[in-house]
Amino acid sequence: MPNYANHYLDRPSSERERASGIVIRNALPEGAVFIGDGMFMLTRSIIAGLEVLDGRVVNKTKFDKVADVGDPAELSAIYSGEGADELVLLDVSASKEKLPPFFGMIERVAKRVAIPLSVGGGILTIDDIIRLVSSGADKVFLNSMFVEDPLLFARAAPWVGPQALVAAVRARRQGEGWVVDVKSGTEQTEVDAIEWAKTVTDCGAGELLVTSLDREGTKNGFDLDFLRELTWRVNVPVIASGGTGTKEEMADALKIGEADAVLAASASHPSELSIRELKQFVASKGLPVRL
Repeated sequence: MPNYANHYLDRPSSERERASGIVIRNALPEGAVFIGDGMFMLTRSIIAGLEVLDGRVVNKTKFDKVADVGDPAELSAIYSGEGADELVLLDVSASKEKLPPFFGMIERVAKRVAIPLSVGGGILTIDDIIRLVSSGADKVFLNSMFVEDPLLFARAAPWVGPQALVAAVRARRQGEGWVVDVKSGTEQTEVDAIEWAKTVTDCGAGELLVTSLDREGTKNGFDLDFLRELTWRVNVPVIASGGTGTKEEMADALKIGEADAVLAASASHPSELSIRELKQFVASKGLPVRL
């Protein structure tokens, strides 16, 4: 399947566009790369993702094995220097244990990085969102709370802007479809994940962070069927997460799954595969990235 230009901006409207996967327009959107003859491709993003537990970055496998990786601020500075397009910090225990967000850590990390910083975990109120943004976060991810109150996005947008609000959709395959899980994947619902993603974007979410819980921590690749289905059903950027194992699988998420960005979590820790190597490989597959 061709990798069409960013779905939330345009879908291919002509046979030429549909065949090539390249949208033809007169104006060049922000983040796009001009490739000639009135055509462009939108730049794909590689995002470094860090899971934080008790103030430390950890690697998790199916949420039952935990390995300490290092200090959040130190690792964030490394990824910023390596050329990551964004940084995501997820507090994996805050939502489950009803802990407040880690405001102090966000302030520390924000001082060490020169790239957009997104955070999630433990966010319960609009005041939490405002304080996180004031602490240095560029975006906040909401999962557990928005399942209970999807209109939160509409109420929060006037305070921080819709571009700062990201819905974290954590999905698990069930039968022929997918359902939403909350509280860091420990509590199941019967909510259809595709329909729910459409609902939260209609309510004002400006971006989706999509995780396949069946693949998370397994390093068996992304759920490409889920990604393809979702990216064609919503009109906002989609970040693929969960199951990252190799550079080939991350490229597949962008090209076959048609995601706009990929969250490189355990595979991107310095001892394994660098952000720079990932971006070089994605570029070799014909997808534009910032090098």
